[in-house]
Amino acid sequence: MKYIALIYTNPETDERPNTPEFGKMMAGYDACNKAYAEAGVYVGGDALQPPMTATTVRVRGGKTETMDGPFAETKEQLGGFYILDCKDLDEAVKFAAMIPHAASGAVEVRPLMIFDAG
Repeated sequence: MKYIALIYTNPETDERPNTPEFGKMMAGYDACNKAYAEAGVYVGGDALQPPMTATTVRVRGGKTETMDGPFAETKEQLGGFYILDCKDLDEAVKFAAMIPHAASGAVEVRPLMIFDAG
């Protein structure tokens, strides 16, 4: 079953580039990526640009409306994601716990809904 691991971080407290803390965090992501590849669970994933680059889209009454920035006003913002192909939720949680930002932010694990193409 495929799961998405949504990585939430607080941009105010995230590690800053070109610092030892940032390097340690990135090394954690490298280790995580290698573990996923070795276990054969990695399907895809990526980091996202900062929340202020987001555009929220709504269609109301047939009219498309856009708003700059994320919809939710929260301290933690969606910073990236992984798609993992795991045997069950327990395995998905085990791999999600390897994500470095699970220690300082949060990682939401949710199964993907698969629609029958037929």
